Amino acid sequence: MRRYLAEFLSDPRVVQLPRLIWLPILHGIVLRTRPAKSAKKYASVWMPEGSPLAVHTMRQTQLLRSVLPDFQIEFAMRYGSPTIAERLRILSKCNRVVVIPLYPQYSRSTTESIRDVVGPDATMVESFHDHPAYIAALAAGVRRHWDARGRGDKLVMSFHGLPKRAVEQGDPYQAQCAATAKLLAAALQLEEKDWMLTFQSRFGAAEWLQPYTEPSLRRLAQAGIRRVDVACPGFVSDCLETLEEIAIEGRAAFLDAGGSEFHALPCLNEAPEWIEALAKIVETAP
Repeated sequence: MRRYLAEFLSDPRVVQLPRLIWLPILHGIVLRTRPAKSAKKYASVWMPEGSPLAVHTMRQTQLLRSVLPDFQIEFAMRYGSPTIAERLRILSKCNRVVVIPLYPQYSRSTTESIRDVVGPDATMVESFHDHPAYIAALAAGVRRHWDARGRGDKLVMSFHGLPKRAVEQGDPYQAQCAATAKLLAAALQLEEKDWMLTFQSRFGAAEWLQPYTEPSLRRLAQAGIRRVDVACPGFVSDCLETLEEIAIEGRAAFLDAGGSEFHALPCLNEAPEWIEALAKIVETAP
């Protein structure tokens, strides 16, 4: 955990502070306290096969191979293993390599961080936030949950947060999140009062994109909303941020504030609509 966090939090795309200020804080304070806290959180969501993110990504890869048998498909992790460099070496004899970051919405802190590794000339899908097949897969997942469990009073669409400063400096992430949310709401034929967009996973003291997810859940409960359904369209696989931060911490916040019923909707994971959408994204890559 310490090695992973050191690699992740050392990336200047992730923490956009001067290195002379940030690195002493990272190594002197953060890496002395955060690994144990993160390990406890991971333990609460760990699967028999390993990390949920790695497990779902591996399964998606296997399913995509069955849909696209003429393609050689490999997966990699931006931080940790298998590394992007390792997988690119495996693909080095291919005539053409296409890199698809599984971040639907573009951000310099995520998508561009992968560009830093693969190089400026690599063919890469920069975002698919408004791809019709991706939106259709999201809508199918929500409908599937509603068919099985009924529909809540409010659908909260929670995206990973980003420092507000990044958007002020031109990052299109917030606009793409809003576009995804509106397209999904339209696909579900929701009225404006039926859904809301929020941002989760704040880190540090700086102001991040708002409204924040957990305080929003508390406010909804206090306003008399009895049941909420929370979807995370920015995550294609369930992971720590969805399984622990939303399904455990978010649930507790909503119920503690007076809410009655909380539903954390699964991410796309291995849904057939998502595998079909991913195949279309691969086939139409520039």
